[in-house]
Amino acid sequence: MGSRVISSAKEFYNTLRSLQDQESNNPFIYEEDTQILKMNGNKIPVLNIYCGNQPVFICEKPVPKIYEPDDQPMTKTSNCANEDTANEDTANEDDDDAEDDANSLPELGPQPLTIMKARQLLSWYTLSQNANVSAVDNNPALHPLWPGSELKPVCTGNKVSAVKLYSITCKGSTVDKKALITLDVLKQEHKKRHPPLSTAIKGSARFSLFGSTVVENTTVESQSSVTVDFKWSHVESVLETPPLSSTATLNIRVAFGDMRSPMYEMYRELEFLQSLADGLRTGETEWMEPLESTSAVNLTKAFLEELQGTAKTLQEDAAKTAENSKPTTDMDTPIFNSFLERGDLDFVEQLWVRMKKSVTSYQDIGDCLKLVTEALRYGDIKPWIHRDSSSSLSKLILQSYHQQIDHVSLTGVTPVHMLLEMGLDKMRKDYINYLIGEELTTLNHLCYFLSTEVDPQEQVIRLRKLHHLLEVIMVCGTFLGLPYDRLFLLTQSCLQHYKTCPYDEEHEFKLQIKPALISHFYQKENPVLWRAEVSSGHGPHEVRTSVQLSDRPLVDHVIFEADPNETVNVDSEDPAFFTTMVCCSLVNFV
Repeated sequence: MGSRVISSAKEFYNTLRSLQDQESNNPFIYEEDTQILKMNGNKIPVLNIYCGNQPVFICEKPVPKIYEPDDQPMTKTSNCANEDTANEDTANEDDDDAEDDANSLPELGPQPLTIMKARQLLSWYTLSQNANVSAVDNNPALHPLWPGSELKPVCTGNKVSAVKLYSITCKGSTVDKKALITLDVLKQEHKKRHPPLSTAIKGSARFSLFGSTVVENTTVESQSSVTVDFKWSHVESVLETPPLSSTATLNIRVAFGDMRSPMYEMYRELEFLQSLADGLRTGETEWMEPLESTSAVNLTKAFLEELQGTAKTLQEDAAKTAENSKPTTDMDTPIFNSFLERGDLDFVEQLWVRMKKSVTSYQDIGDCLKLVTEALRYGDIKPWIHRDSSSSLSKLILQSYHQQIDHVSLTGVTPVHMLLEMGLDKMRKDYINYLIGEELTTLNHLCYFLSTEVDPQEQVIRLRKLHHLLEVIMVCGTFLGLPYDRLFLLTQSCLQHYKTCPYDEEHEFKLQIKPALISHFYQKENPVLWRAEVSSGHGPHEVRTSVQLSDRPLVDHVIFEADPNETVNVDSEDPAFFTTMVCCSLVNFV
């Protein structure tokens, strides 16, 4: 019996070790009834409490196989009192109804292991890590294991000398603060498992500063969020407000396309640029709804006639047309104008502004650019452009100064490519104008994002990265009112991140700040998460007992029943908190 257990422990260890050494995180089926996944603990709230970003092994039942109606008949279950009636109704359903029911069933996910199976895996894991078991080799430490409770190896040097067993219990929500656990009770829970050593109590909390809001019982959803995490020592009471001596870290996630954002117009411009790039790549373009009732061709004609008829200097001409070219839609906000509008748009940029609001076909682009090239060829206009303009149309304008214009065939995808270049050129200058004008960075730090040596698709991606950075800066600058030194540090962090990482709108940027800078946002608010942690011991043998209060349950698959003895006051502004307790037991290998 003992040798069989040791053999099973070795086999389980070898499987985990193989998965640990692999770069792939694909699910692995072990002994047909267990699915093992390797993932970071911060992706699972219940593990993030104490594992953070550390890789862990998750053990669960595999996803059940769903049979097609032709393979095996499916029966429905019912919670109704009259089960015979439910079964009779099911038996009378025809094949079409059965197929419809099968399609309407919710998607089944992995299920928890049985208690016996979880205990078996914990035993195998512990045995495989215990070098004092004569039949077990001195195996290197494995990632922590989570089959329902978690085991984490404790190393002394290169040798596993103990394991920590974590258990987690959750309770339903309550608005009665008197019913919440006290710090004294938390300390007693810790002493039950560990010898009476000196203990320390640390606190942490998270507050939501920006995101979805509730207005008149209606939730206004927002994909963007800004939260702040606090950590401090010497906790004195449950749910205490973090002191100003705490360390504070902002977590900033900003999604594009929010119509309330001061960056919304720039977002629409970038989306039009993206549609042109996608059209070149796929051969099909999804045209955006025009913002102008006048056709693109008529707007271009009027623009050229305005240049021909004026008697002012080129600089004055450009300033006037730049003023006239400002968007007149309802989405044009004063905040956007004051931050991002430029008054030095050259001819090509002004033409881009008109065309992006009005073109709805390849024909529109070709016809507009044909009008412009003919006006240049015949000398009807002598427009000015920025010295560093790099688009094909800018090069034609430079040639027109010397009455030597190359022939351009405005057929196929050439007009689209020319328009894409115009937009890339204009938007690059927009971003430069703000970031350098606000002294948040230098041109040297922007070289990667402004390069024209890469293909147009990559140029658009790099502009999206800059746009993401600007959205983050706008939220922190206009909403949170962070000072220049914090915005400068955040800009450098974002630029450094996107020089090496792919574009990811879901990425959460982090920034350390002083709590005093945002104290007016959180001191009178309730936390979305509050935690106290009692710890004793040192180094790898440190053990912790913690309690966490949160405004939502830690897991979604458990339905918590309300306390029948609790009376809920619907007019109360006090939040309801779910309670989660994490206890740790240290098992030393003698």
